Amino acid sequence: MSGDVRYYFLERKTDALDIKTILRKGTDILKAVNNQSAVTDSRVILSYVLNCGNVFLYSHSDYMLTECEMKKFKELIQLRSEGTPLQHITGCQEFMSLDFTVNSNVLIPRQETEILVETLINYANNLKTTDKIKHIKILDIGTGSGCIAISLAFYIKNCYIEAVDISGDAINLAKHNAALNGVDNRITFILSDLFEDIGNNKFDIIVSNPPYIEKKQIDNLQTEVKDYEPILALDGGADGLDFYRKIIGKAVYYLNNNGLLAFEIGYNQAKDVTCLMEQNFSKIEVIKDLDKNDRVVMGRN
Repeated sequence: MSGDVRYYFLERKTDALDIKTILRKGTDILKAVNNQSAVTDSRVILSYVLNCGNVFLYSHSDYMLTECEMKKFKELIQLRSEGTPLQHITGCQEFMSLDFTVNSNVLIPRQETEILVETLINYANNLKTTDKIKHIKILDIGTGSGCIAISLAFYIKNCYIEAVDISGDAINLAKHNAALNGVDNRITFILSDLFEDIGNNKFDIIVSNPPYIEKKQIDNLQTEVKDYEPILALDGGADGLDFYRKIIGKAVYYLNNNGLLAFEIGYNQAKDVTCLMEQNFSKIEVIKDLDKNDRVVMGRN
């Protein structure tokens, strides 16, 4: 199949296609490049182009697309076939049942990170009842799109969050997402290299989903990850543990007594991160994700 999808869609410029036909053609193109979610991606892209829901696609399969709609769909299918992440095409991603704007300046929020957020929501609810903490202070390190901080603020009504990132573009996007989800009044976003610019503040919870990919493994990642998401948010150094060391080494000075440090980790990093934390933290727990992979490590100071 030609690398340019235009000739697959239309033999003559004036030909029009209905929803059923154009979805089939879009799906065929994506399958030809071994896209494992070709059917879903094609439907998502067409829903985005038509500004409609999935129900409309099913119930109006005979709807004839306009020339402008066909042109836009073809352009976006071309991008997806070349490896552009679906979320960069639509500009959005759902996380914790909330909507987030995403772009190439931040990691795309992923389902496995919801395990970290859900764990902290449960922990915070327990703090309210057992420790009688009225206002929970949280620090989110490496906030990116803001998905962790914003989700925590949305579901933990008595928390106040400082969220830091070394990228100004990420901070600006996270601010937008906080306003989008109505929690911007309880999150302060700070341009900072880890703890560098947060002053002497102390927190009840420090959370981070840091870069944790081994440098040598980055070239082996999927094209849509290594070529479209920021390397700064992926590269965890030679062994993938650089940022865990940096954060663990200083976190104890920024936590209130009996405070919690919680990380997302790579599937094979639980033992290493646990060992790093054991010097300054106790009650260390490892929590698995839905695929039974180790996903969260947390401990109290």
